[in-house]
Amino acid sequence: MSSTEDTGTNHTTTTTTTNSGGNSGLAFVVGVLVVVVAGMAYFMFAGGENAPSDDLTITIEGAGAAVEGAATEVEGAVSGEGN
Repeated sequence: MSSTEDTGTNHTTTTTTTNSGGNSGLAFVVGVLVVVVAGMAYFMFAGGENAPSDDLTITIEGAGAAVEGAATEVEGAVSGEGN
């Protein structure tokens, strides 16, 4: 007669899967820090001593001849007396 013997060998495989989706918060914080440091560097290297002032002086030189006839030409164009 033939007999079958059970040797008792069992194989078990364990698989562990982890999902690390919490890196988006860390990326946001690092991005904010980069923007803050870049802004500070800009103000430090740009010479942040420029205080706002109410004084403004604009000088345009060499436009005198062009401006003298412009008012007359515009007035004539509006009234219909143009060239």
